Amino acid sequence: MGLKAALSRIFAAWVNRDIDRIRRNSVALQQKTFQYLVEQAKHTVFGRDHHFDSIKTYDDFKKNVPVRDYEDLRPYIDRITHGDENILWPGKPEYLAKTSGTTSGVKYIPITKESMPEHIKAARNALLNYIHETGKSDFVNGKMIFLQGSPVMQKKAGISVGRLSGIVANLVPAYLQKNRLPSFEINCIEDWEQKVDAIVEETLREDMTLISGIPPWCQMYFDRLSAKTGGKKIKDIFPNFKLFVYGGVNYEPYRARIEESIGFAIDSIETYPASEGFIAFQDSQKDKSLLLLTDAGMFYEFIPAEEFFNDNPTRLSLEEIELNKNYALILNTTAGLWGYSIGDTIKFVSKNPYRILVTGRIKHYISAFGEHVIGEEVEQALMSVANEEGVDVVEFTVAPQVNPPKGELPYHEWFIEFGKKPVDVQGFALKVDKALQKKNIYYFDLIEGNILQPLIIQSLQKDAFINYMRAQGKLGGQNKVPRLSNDRKIAEELGVYIV
Repeated sequence: MGLKAALSRIFAAWVNRDIDRIRRNSVALQQKTFQYLVEQAKHTVFGRDHHFDSIKTYDDFKKNVPVRDYEDLRPYIDRITHGDENILWPGKPEYLAKTSGTTSGVKYIPITKESMPEHIKAARNALLNYIHETGKSDFVNGKMIFLQGSPVMQKKAGISVGRLSGIVANLVPAYLQKNRLPSFEINCIEDWEQKVDAIVEETLREDMTLISGIPPWCQMYFDRLSAKTGGKKIKDIFPNFKLFVYGGVNYEPYRARIEESIGFAIDSIETYPASEGFIAFQDSQKDKSLLLLTDAGMFYEFIPAEEFFNDNPTRLSLEEIELNKNYALILNTTAGLWGYSIGDTIKFVSKNPYRILVTGRIKHYISAFGEHVIGEEVEQALMSVANEEGVDVVEFTVAPQVNPPKGELPYHEWFIEFGKKPVDVQGFALKVDKALQKKNIYYFDLIEGNILQPLIIQSLQKDAFINYMRAQGKLGGQNKVPRLSNDRKIAEELGVYIV
């Protein structure tokens, strides 16, 4: 064991005490965070507009602060991007994380001197927690790669602007910089395909021990490594590769193909980072759920998913949640986001400690016929059948077909790129449909009542989703293909790739 690995175990034991504090005291930590946030922001423009000086309880807060999305909060953010201070949080943000919105165009999410350290701390603690739990620390002696956006910064009203992953890349602790790849020059390449090819060349002969990124883009990296080496498995290219860290999408639809590319079932850590805050990470190799970070400068609220679009939905604090129920996640943060809908749905699988699963996007569902099918349901239905039949799913998305051209019953149309196709695609589709009916009673009723016909699968060409994302100018980085849509926009674009 190297010196760095030995020291990391000592540091991991120390950090684990802090993580245990979160596990044991989540509700109290949330109450403390709530009081801190309101007190700190009461003299900001937002605090004065919403009478923070009169807020004593969470009930007071709910009366004064409505739930908002980015567009609702935009008038305040526009003032920040024009150079005004003390708008959402005291002073000016240290950074603006630049993200793409579907209706908002470019979005600028503030990151402050209070919120930025929490991003770094959570990423660090996810790794140290793994070391403490498993005793495996040798990976810290090798090279670590983080597939991410460009670290190049711009300026807006004197504030540094960039992608979150690029901002974080500039703040990696010094003790990790020596082992970190890709190099700054290669990380700055904007074209994703050129960047991946350059990363392959740079890392091919390195001792890679940890690889991190969004699963589909990691898969692209693995595919190009394999092609470069005549079809070798990743374990043969990087024999000391020990840990895969991922986030951004549900890993399960990608797991089989990634593990096939690697050559074994590698240890992995799921993380839940967002521009708005680092929300959770997987704190046990024995449990796929994520520990909610309740002492990270964020006060969480939860709205039952079925009420989210109501005029006056129920808003709950952590101590009021129920297990195994879907909630829209609402954030209040040291970056100055208030009653902010991040757009994700989660469910709690444990209260001791508070652990969650990310179940989808609040706007990514299908309810063209009143079925309200969510991401978790379609992913589980598809993967349960795919695993049973040994089918390899590369990527997929689902859209409603409300007016079929031949006048038959409407249906859900699934666009799937297979690595290994089913022998009988139609039979496979019927099994997936049955699995989905078991998960969603409303969908079952629509099928039984002959309102819908069973789902139809369109099999797509190899690299269909990569080519689609390239055509949209969204290849790589933190970009993801929505799994569910209520319209036909993505479906029509994918039509050209049908086999």
